Amino acid sequence: MNDLPPDLPRLRTLETWLAMSLDRVRAQIAAAEQREKERQQGEARRPPPPDWVLEVGIGVGSPPVDVHAGHCYIIGKRHRAISREQALAALAEGVPACIHCRPDTELGVL
Repeated sequence: MNDLPPDLPRLRTLETWLAMSLDRVRAQIAAAEQREKERQQGEARRPPPPDWVLEVGIGVGSPPVDVHAGHCYIIGKRHRAISREQALAALAEGVPACIHCRPDTELGVL
């Protein structure tokens, strides 16, 4: 069973159309590869997450909201990285530990 046209002019037209389609597919592949390369470069350049995070309140002088482990998914927009010692001190001062990531357990406070 042959599904191609029998005459030369239609075969040439089909060849041209297929070549154009192949060019479009190759361009899409190149664009996808470029996006993947840029994504990988972005991941490589991204700084690692901090080990501990202090979520701060709104305004100057407002008390801290929570202490988080750096990998916590619930960290708010207003936060700053802190050291292990600062996290321990904040918990000792009464800053609540995040109920999702439980930094107090990871720090051995409990």
